Amino acid sequence: QVQLAESGGGLVQPGGSLRLSCAASGIIFSVKTMNWYRQAPGKQRELVARITSDGNTNYAESVKGRFTISRDNAKRTVFLQMNGLKPEDTAVYYCNVYNAYQKVDYWGQGTQVTVSS
Repeated sequence: QVQLAESGGGLVQPGGSLRLSCAASGIIFSVKTMNWYRQAPGKQRELVARITSDGNTNYAESVKGRFTISRDNAKRTVFLQMNGLKPEDTAVYYCNVYNAYQKVDYWGQGTQVTVSS
């Protein structure tokens, strides 16, 4: 059974930083591309960052230069370091992995990030 558990969200002032974590189980973590998505109220869920099994990364234009995705295969955990946070970064952030064999997306429960003064 695949389980993704996010943590690290919270309330932060503009310009502040947060580090999200996603602990995975039930998958061969080291071979998986891991993704962070976010969904703001009234908006569609969007891809924020992606890291492949060999460490290649991709970012949404809106977060480039501010967010960094990384992974620790020994701990089966993917991270999202968020610096220079803006109010428009306010959203629920979700960890995601896609099972190509089953053609199924797996999601964590989400963690709320609120950027406000």
